[in-house]
Amino acid sequence: MKISLLIGILFCSIMFACGTKNEDRYIFFLHNRFIETHELNELHPEFGRTEYKEIVSEFEKNGFKVISEKRNGNVNARDYAVGIKSQIDSLLKTGIEPQKITVVGTSKGGYIAQYVSTLANNQNLNFVFIASFRNNDIQDIPEINYCGNILTIYEKSNPFGVSSLERKKTSDCVINQFKEIELNTGMGHGFLFKPLKEWIEPTIKWANENYNLE
Repeated sequence: MKISLLIGILFCSIMFACGTKNEDRYIFFLHNRFIETHELNELHPEFGRTEYKEIVSEFEKNGFKVISEKRNGNVNARDYAVGIKSQIDSLLKTGIEPQKITVVGTSKGGYIAQYVSTLANNQNLNFVFIASFRNNDIQDIPEINYCGNILTIYEKSNPFGVSSLERKKTSDCVINQFKEIELNTGMGHGFLFKPLKEWIEPTIKWANENYNLE
């Protein structure tokens, strides 16, 4: 995780050195499972290289402060989410408005993001869950509770490509903004390995509070 960014934000708040309200927007980006156990330049046998740095760069080029890291090992999704929530809490304590913080997760990263949504229980945080829902999740992961402004993106040709409306129904948090996008790239699960405009652009709009995605 880019801890130095968070340290800088906290120092600014504690020392009252900023002087003006922080208007920056933040994205926590949580990547897919493959590069937890592989190097960044390793090729997936079906989908090729995970373009992690390129995805982060796209968010940065659009003006976001990106907080992200390459996870190592097969991390526990809920345990990792606890750490993300702690960092979000640190940002909120500096006075940053929750709607200026967006948690974006692809595949396993999307499941981690769902746990962050559950643990944070903040209706004003933004979340984008990408290729991270299957119908049996309701039974297999009953503890997930959507909370926040939720955008889900899934691919029709992907096994994870189903609507998560059922999860929304089982969640007891009031969700002010909720949208779903079904893609049809024909790339299967590989669509999230690249910074495709089909999912990057709506994610950026959501993180900018453009909830109509116009």
